[in-house]
Amino acid sequence: MQRTFPRKIKRIVIKVGSSVIATYAMKPKVAHLRSLVKQICTVQRQGIEVILVSSGAIVLGMGELNQRKRPSDLASLQALAAIGQTVLMRTYSDLFKKNKSGCAQVLLTWEDFDNRERFNNANNTFGAIIERGIVPVVNENDTIATDEIKFGDNDRLSSLVASLVHADLLLILSDVEGLYDLRTSDKKLFDEIKEITAEIEGVASGSTNKNISKGGMSAKLNAIKIATHANVPCVIAHGETENVLLRILKGDRIGTFFMEREEKLIAKKHWISFGSKPKGSIVIDDGAREALLKGGKSLLLPGVVSWDGHFKADSVVVIYDKKSQEIGRGLINYSTADLYKIEDKKGKQEVIHCDNLVLSQR
Repeated sequence: MQRTFPRKIKRIVIKVGSSVIATYAMKPKVAHLRSLVKQICTVQRQGIEVILVSSGAIVLGMGELNQRKRPSDLASLQALAAIGQTVLMRTYSDLFKKNKSGCAQVLLTWEDFDNRERFNNANNTFGAIIERGIVPVVNENDTIATDEIKFGDNDRLSSLVASLVHADLLLILSDVEGLYDLRTSDKKLFDEIKEITAEIEGVASGSTNKNISKGGMSAKLNAIKIATHANVPCVIAHGETENVLLRILKGDRIGTFFMEREEKLIAKKHWISFGSKPKGSIVIDDGAREALLKGGKSLLLPGVVSWDGHFKADSVVVIYDKKSQEIGRGLINYSTADLYKIEDKKGKQEVIHCDNLVLSQR
């Protein structure tokens, strides 16, 4: 039986991992990339818009310098990213030209998602590139990002991009066939998963090759949760499966299919929940906790016990109860300085309006 998607695929985000792009000698897998680009151009001609999120810059930089061990310091990682990015884009550019198409480099940082104005501008930029028949090739701007190397992994980046552009499918191409149930001796492959539960997360394993791949199945599942909450279904498949893109879009049951969540988070709340880095946290009392968990209630000032961090008004903060359990996230109406100035908390001022609040049971 063929696999069916919830709607016609008109726009797809494809994430390609470093292990699919680079050999163990840290050089591009040109033959495989040639096949992938040919498939992308084929589906383009069928009227499907494609955005490619590509890892590989750091590992290809290592290959250029004949370096076999991935460094841990930020400056070295940024230097390797800058060197490898030219190799990566030159490879893609040549391959797309041979298929009478083109590509454009799009480098993003957390700030492009964290700031709502830049978030919306990024969406407009993607639209303008796609309108011209060009494939955006997305990577994190590793050469300037300073908060580790940065989104954490390109799986997360791809899910945020898929959410941003309202993709109809996120395809994660990796060096595994999909999600395996590691609790069984025969390592059964999951064909379809309706919801990522704690039990499903428990069967995930980490990355095996730390020099090439930074993520792992746990990172992929975290990314998929972001996408499916934005109404974007996902597939994890082996990147070197023959004609993998064409066959998946045709309905072949390749890899593991993750269904979108029925209760889609609206764009603003999805951004609060996943797209913005919290600038601080607040702790609330038991009464406020119960009020929030009932749903539809705003957080009022008397319920705030303490706070941490340096945030401004309209920053995203994490809400904890007195047992340090996360209750939710939201846009706060006060800065840290404002909270320190307020001596009388008996008023009913709203700290976080219910429309700007996302509970953690998301």
